[in-house]
Amino acid sequence: MYAWAIEKVTPATEEELSGIGGHWVKYTQGSDVMPLVQSLQGHGTGWCTAGVSTAKIHLQGGDFYVYYSMDKSGKPTVPRAAIRMEENRIAEVRGIAPEQNLDTGAVAIVEGKLKEFPDGTSYQKRVSDMRRLTNIENQIKEGHSPTGEDLAFLYEINAPIEGFGYSKDPRIGEIRSQRNSEEDMPIVFGCSRDQIAKSVREIKADTKAYVGPLQTGIFDRLKGIEHVYTSFPEGKIRRQTVEIGGKSKDQLKAELKQAGINISSYVDDMLESPDFTTLKAPEGLDTVRLKVGDLGLTGAPTTDQVYAKAKELGLELCPAEVGPHLRLKDTNQPLGEWYWIAMKQITSRLGDPRVFDLARDEGGVWLNYSWARPDSAWRPSREFVFGLRKSVETQNTPTPGLFDRIFRR
Repeated sequence: MYAWAIEKVTPATEEELSGIGGHWVKYTQGSDVMPLVQSLQGHGTGWCTAGVSTAKIHLQGGDFYVYYSMDKSGKPTVPRAAIRMEENRIAEVRGIAPEQNLDTGAVAIVEGKLKEFPDGTSYQKRVSDMRRLTNIENQIKEGHSPTGEDLAFLYEINAPIEGFGYSKDPRIGEIRSQRNSEEDMPIVFGCSRDQIAKSVREIKADTKAYVGPLQTGIFDRLKGIEHVYTSFPEGKIRRQTVEIGGKSKDQLKAELKQAGINISSYVDDMLESPDFTTLKAPEGLDTVRLKVGDLGLTGAPTTDQVYAKAKELGLELCPAEVGPHLRLKDTNQPLGEWYWIAMKQITSRLGDPRVFDLARDEGGVWLNYSWARPDSAWRPSREFVFGLRKSVETQNTPTPGLFDRIFRR
């Protein structure tokens, strides 16, 4: 049935999508799935709910809302947008544009509907981002050049662009491909061309941005430089200070629960492990978040190789407590994003070495775990958070760091 739904399709025409007339239909939790399935089949939505088995799962979990636009006969039969619930919480919002994003007209439709749900406000950034992306797209079609603020938005200088699909809105890449990034960089960084260094040798006192490879000890040279990339705009290096210490294990667990953070029993075991410790006094830890590919390693390097290369660049493993502290701080993580804490592995009861990862999916915000054996392979796109090693001048004591203790033979 699902294969039939995918193959026998008649996608909505431009005429049918030109207007926003139509109405929402609510399919109640636990109700017969066939009216929902039959209303979706043949329309090319790409929604897996068009299959009977998936529709059953969705209606067992909560209500399901579909917005139908008018067809050529003036009847509301064209699926345009969907909101799937899990009990009383919005689980996902989907449209019929590429990657199941919302089409231009559906943004306003969904925005109005989201106001009816208690957690609808959490989707406001996505609505705002999609509206702004559409405005920029229309301005370009009319022959207008994007402003500096628009370019900063397109290149995601301050925050990722969030949409409603299961991956990035393809319009972002399409618009970027028509731009000259070399000409755009001085605009979005707010500086002149000669204030953008492409190598360590080009770094000067007035350098505002660095776009180039990471080299041994480079982070000592990058202090005070606001924008750091290995490549623009994909290779952004994120730096932030995370406050750790001052809280016990029990306090951290209580705060995670109060904040509605999802944790599994395996993560609970990690938090209870004697290898998970916390500092008595609070202190700020400078961190660096980067992709495995930013380290200059090729292929799929192992955990040991990733850690060793990071050490060479001037980075350190994070104390394990960075995981829950950063999870409590990063409350606005984009949907579908995962990143890992570079830390000394905590061995589980089954003997598996594990590290924390932070994720947000349709089920909410997670403090999760991943296996990190010494020979585990990591894709270039995987992101790790490392600690920034203090320079010799700022170190108060000569005590060895985590890397030195782990790799010392």
